[in-house]
Amino acid sequence: MHTDLVAALDIGGTKIAGALVDGHGRILLRAQRPTPAQEHGDTVMRAVEAVLGELTASPLWSGVTAVGIGSAGPVDASAGTVSPVNVPGWRGYPLVERVRAVADGLPVELIGDGVAITAAEHWQGAARGHDNALCMVVSTGVGGGLVLGGQLHPGPTGNSGHIGHISVDLDGDRCPCGARGCVERIASGPNIARRAVEGGWRPGPGGDTSAAAVAAAARAGDPVATASFERAARALAAGIAATATLVEIDIAVIGGGVGKAGEVLFAPLRAALRDYATLSFVQRLTVTPARMGTDAGLVGAAAAALSRRPSATVAGVGG
Repeated sequence: MHTDLVAALDIGGTKIAGALVDGHGRILLRAQRPTPAQEHGDTVMRAVEAVLGELTASPLWSGVTAVGIGSAGPVDASAGTVSPVNVPGWRGYPLVERVRAVADGLPVELIGDGVAITAAEHWQGAARGHDNALCMVVSTGVGGGLVLGGQLHPGPTGNSGHIGHISVDLDGDRCPCGARGCVERIASGPNIARRAVEGGWRPGPGGDTSAAAVAAAARAGDPVATASFERAARALAAGIAATATLVEIDIAVIGGGVGKAGEVLFAPLRAALRDYATLSFVQRLTVTPARMGTDAGLVGAAAAALSRRPSATVAGVGG
């Protein structure tokens, strides 16, 4: 008998993943579909329904008590709607209502994907045991979430901790969000690669121009590739230090595809933090890689669902 069983959805611009997760964070069943991100909003919803259909068809479904959703954002948890930047068919889309209808009327908890990853890392990952933490995903975009006073802090709309849209270069390039010089505009994978190519870096025979390819070139000593990662590291350091100064976090956890670059990113990031985190109460701030991997979104969505139930057994994920 599985207790505290919930369903979890992790919705992004590339894939829609679903799982049944128990109160210990163990994934018992998985389902996944590609996200038809450029299609009509109802077409995207049909992919979500297909994932949920696989979960509801399981004999385990009878024990499910709630559904958690971690979605690319912005999200509006209070209204139950989502408007992901990379899913143009969803603008103010009533995702919670639509999911509840498919999930037999079960309670549905919606949070942003950065907040979901934060919930996972605080529950079982690199932020476990830390009462005040920033957890980030640095990939196609840059998102994040906060743990304050030992509790997940999603904020009124579920977007709190969205560090990717802190401006760290007041005269910088225009970000798709409308502001200038955002952390995301400098430190996301596509922007690391863009800057390297503009600086004269050329990919190998395979033509791979991804951030992973730039990271490999940096590890091999390419100065342009190295400079692009150093610029990203400084942007991340400035954003992390600003966050630490504002709310007194003591650890920043970095995951996502760019986070997998290893010391190509983390060495200049830690060095840059010494330039930005200068006040006495933030000088002990540490930065570490995430531990939860590709399951973080699902585990975090499950944690959010579990935390809203009266019999919740997940410590530290209430908000």
